[in-house]
Amino acid sequence: MKEEKQALLVIEDGSVFSGRSVGVDGESVGELVFNTSMTGYQEILTDPSYAGQIITMTYSHIGNYGCNSEDVESRTVFARGFVMRECCFEPSSWRSTMSLPDFFRKYNVVAIDQIDTRKITRILRTKGNQKAIISTVDLNPESLLQKAKNAPDMAGSDFVKEATITQPYEWEPPEKAKYRVVVMDFGVKYNILRLLREHNCAVVVVPSTTPAEQILSYNPDGVVLSNGPGDPSALTYIYSIVQKIIERNIPILGICLGHQIIGHALGGKTFKLKFGHRGANQPVMHMETRKVEITSQNHGFAVDPESLDLDKVEISHIHLNDRTCSGLCHKELPVFSVQYHPEASPGPHDSRYLFKRFTKLMDEYKNKRITKGKTSTFESMTA
Repeated sequence: MKEEKQALLVIEDGSVFSGRSVGVDGESVGELVFNTSMTGYQEILTDPSYAGQIITMTYSHIGNYGCNSEDVESRTVFARGFVMRECCFEPSSWRSTMSLPDFFRKYNVVAIDQIDTRKITRILRTKGNQKAIISTVDLNPESLLQKAKNAPDMAGSDFVKEATITQPYEWEPPEKAKYRVVVMDFGVKYNILRLLREHNCAVVVVPSTTPAEQILSYNPDGVVLSNGPGDPSALTYIYSIVQKIIERNIPILGICLGHQIIGHALGGKTFKLKFGHRGANQPVMHMETRKVEITSQNHGFAVDPESLDLDKVEISHIHLNDRTCSGLCHKELPVFSVQYHPEASPGPHDSRYLFKRFTKLMDEYKNKRITKGKTSTFESMTA
């Protein structure tokens, strides 16, 4: 292990934490949030929904089972920094190919441990999410405090432009694809694509600004609006694209940010939560069945149910901790969405049934198209 180097974490409320640098040397500023998951740190780090944010892990020991090339959820690390009580330098797992500190260095992540993460969590729960900065190069608390305060707010920020791709691509098509699906990439997690493939979907992923006409030119059986970072109210340029797709009666599944975008496209509004929901243990009730799902969540904004036309849209799921909207379903059109992550990587698998629900809607849509004499072919969708 290299010689220990001091790092400082300074929060905009004036709190100062001194710890050990376990990532790269440097300085990084962002919105400080906390995640209550006990495992899955590699998937969390590579979740694009964390763009612009510094993540604090509430669980005490992070890095115990190391990292590998298989458990990443995107092409890189989008988080601005990582905060831990204790980082493990010597992992123990047959799947591990590198330690967590090595992973930080590979992806150029500023990280700090030996921090009282319980105190940070109490600060964020009491005062709400705060802007913060981690530095190994500037150890002056007053200077760092000013830098944190000067950072842009998460509210009103568009981080989708940072997380989305620039060119369409196909995701490992199954041998015998039954469905053609277009995924709008706002910061998509790979496990969404993996599970679509498992459900016999030939998937093409397109940039967030792809015009509706181009999406429709793929002749899709369904469209998925992915998860992603930032404030959904800053994405006005996406609403009209989604509205045009909704008008075509094509099955649509929205996940996390995709859920919020559907809320806006249907005339609703979103608001910022005090400290958000981030973890793999979030309880949600399915209103139709009254069953409770333990879900994986990562979001700081929520759809305002009172802003929706409840004659056309119903609240399908609610979060049991604060009664916020966790799911929407259109009463007439094949459109539904959830605020949480049914692909759950990491997290429980209680919500995997939503992918089957999506394929059922696509079956109904395909049958209607066959009746009208329109069928799908599966030549390369990006050709």
